[in-house]
Amino acid sequence: MSAASGRPTPADPMVTGTTRRVPSGACRDLPPELGPDAIGVLEGRTFMFSDAVGNVPDGSIGGLVHDDTRFLSRWVLTIGDAPLLVLSSGTVDPYSAAFFLANSELPGLPANRVGVRRQRFVGDGLYERVELRYFGIEPAQVRLRLAVGTDFADLFEIKESGRDRSPHIVRRHASDGSALEFAYRNGDYAATVRIEADPPADQVDGDTLEWNLRLARGQQWGCELWVPLRCGEEDYRPTPRDFGQAVDHGMEDPSTRWAASKPHLHADTDLVRDVYHRSAVDLVSMRIEKTIAGEPVVLIAAGLPWFLTVFGRDTLITAYQTMMCGPDVARGALIVLAAHQATTFDEFTDQEPGKIFHEYRSGELTRLGLKPYRPYYGGADTTALWLILLSEYWRWTGDDELVRRLRGNADAALGWIDHHGDRDGDGYVEYATRSDQGLGNQCWRDSPDGVQYADGTVPVLPIATCETQGYTYDAKVRLAELADGPWQDPDLARRLRAEADRLREQFDRDYWIPRRGGYYAVGLDGDKRPIDSMTSNMGHLLWSGIVPEDRAGHVTRQLMSDEMFSGWGVRTLSTADTGYNPIGYHLGTVWPHDNSIIAAGLARYGYRDEANRIAMAMLEAARHSEHRLPEAFSGYDRSFGRQPVPYPTACNPQAWASGAPLLLLRTMLGLQPQADTLVADPHLPDELGRIRLHNVMVGGRRWNVDAIGCHTTLTAAE
Repeated sequence: MSAASGRPTPADPMVTGTTRRVPSGACRDLPPELGPDAIGVLEGRTFMFSDAVGNVPDGSIGGLVHDDTRFLSRWVLTIGDAPLLVLSSGTVDPYSAAFFLANSELPGLPANRVGVRRQRFVGDGLYERVELRYFGIEPAQVRLRLAVGTDFADLFEIKESGRDRSPHIVRRHASDGSALEFAYRNGDYAATVRIEADPPADQVDGDTLEWNLRLARGQQWGCELWVPLRCGEEDYRPTPRDFGQAVDHGMEDPSTRWAASKPHLHADTDLVRDVYHRSAVDLVSMRIEKTIAGEPVVLIAAGLPWFLTVFGRDTLITAYQTMMCGPDVARGALIVLAAHQATTFDEFTDQEPGKIFHEYRSGELTRLGLKPYRPYYGGADTTALWLILLSEYWRWTGDDELVRRLRGNADAALGWIDHHGDRDGDGYVEYATRSDQGLGNQCWRDSPDGVQYADGTVPVLPIATCETQGYTYDAKVRLAELADGPWQDPDLARRLRAEADRLREQFDRDYWIPRRGGYYAVGLDGDKRPIDSMTSNMGHLLWSGIVPEDRAGHVTRQLMSDEMFSGWGVRTLSTADTGYNPIGYHLGTVWPHDNSIIAAGLARYGYRDEANRIAMAMLEAARHSEHRLPEAFSGYDRSFGRQPVPYPTACNPQAWASGAPLLLLRTMLGLQPQADTLVADPHLPDELGRIRLHNVMVGGRRWNVDAIGCHTTLTAAE
């Protein structure tokens, strides 16, 4: 339900008269064909989703995807024509999975006589081993079939309906059963996938490989499958490997350096150590490597499955969360996003001079200009977040050279905030898409109904969300520090501090709602009316520092109330609001990244016990999901069950969810850089005992932190 007919809203930003499907990752109404035990593996820009058997049936959302193109849309292993039975399956590493299976009953072959093991590895394609062991008494004929197919769908088409490319897919299958090949071209866009088998299949039936085996008791048979890819002019070939054997990129690789240089954690409780380790492993698995102006950089993709690409907001927040573990991720994010900063106007991509992009895609629809994602600039908060990360990077590294090098980008970003971002000159950054393919909501609550009034109605555009104003305030305060420091521009420093002070005073006047015990509106609508839903975005305001001291207690009580705090974390929306739904994407779910920012904000204002309550809830939630925090989980109260109820289509892993434990740990330890020194002010929950963090780098020096309760020993690392 919209606030006004005939006017643009996030649900209908181009006033078409219908609530449209937004062509972005915000759409999450996905069919459940792969089942609740679907298994995803990823490395870099490659991922594969399958069911628990390891199969990808036709018409599902599964498959092998690289760089936003699906190279396998069918991958079905059977014995005879009968499905295999699942004994056990799951991921082993982020990039690998194992499937233990058995045969179904067939004529002449009772069930559970053939044990099947599939070992899967992704990275520059797919490598899979299939092993059969026969346990029957009498020898048996076994026909193993692997049905293969591809639709070369663009990532956006996987989630919805796409066009049929089959008339344009060329098959080049080897007659000896050693390989199947599929190729597709559309203008300048080209893609090829090849399936190589060793030993070769005994016959090829259409797009299916068949092995006719005669197995005696105890006999074992195996096959290796390679799936190399060609994407544009680049060839990718998978590497055969074993579980636990990650690809060695060498110490010159930025992701390897980041993983090797992160602080070593020792903790009395296994939970802290296991969550810390899992977060680090997942973050490295989502790395994207680029070279910008001859400089290698590492970026963190946003998440599996739909976000294995650079997302401005997600990438920047993840880099902030992980700063304690080293600066390489932040440096890469700053350089890459600055290199693609907008310099012109373009309505189709929501591009405006000085703006930092929101999303970068490489699929066919984007390359042919049918989608606006190369890159797309529809994010109202990304530009301020880039400035915040620039400051945070400098505080931890003292890298004056890079900060001076990016001065022009920072000036352009400030210019966008003050002019194009503030559309009507009222002092607030607001959004409304100009693109017929653009996002209706351009804040982190980017689903069509993610921003709404307390009664459930959707506001009119343009919208100025509260946290975006908080980010803007923080960015100006931080850049004043840079102006006093490496930029040596005292006039700019004075101007920015004055602008920040005015924004803080004006914001408190316009966004504060005295009802319901007092809280901040989630935003102002196109008529400058407060959008009065009670949301977790209030916690971002504490993180930014825009909240006056005398309001902080009110905000804290709201965030930790029964209506907002589920016991597992702070909900995105109060249960007292009409739109509340514990499985609504931004309408009552619990997001780990959101909670890590809220906890940091609470600690900033001295509410350390409340911050710890969130941190412990997050750590305990991770215990129930193999020590990995998903993108979001349902907002049901903790009394509803013994563990968090999963959100059905959450990205897992997702970068800023994996980064959340690292920021929560930093918050509990009270770690802050100060010049070239590390400051520690711990406030650890008793149940965590002692935590030791070795080799935390600040300004080129390394420090060891040994903390228990509110006591710490800080020493220089040798």
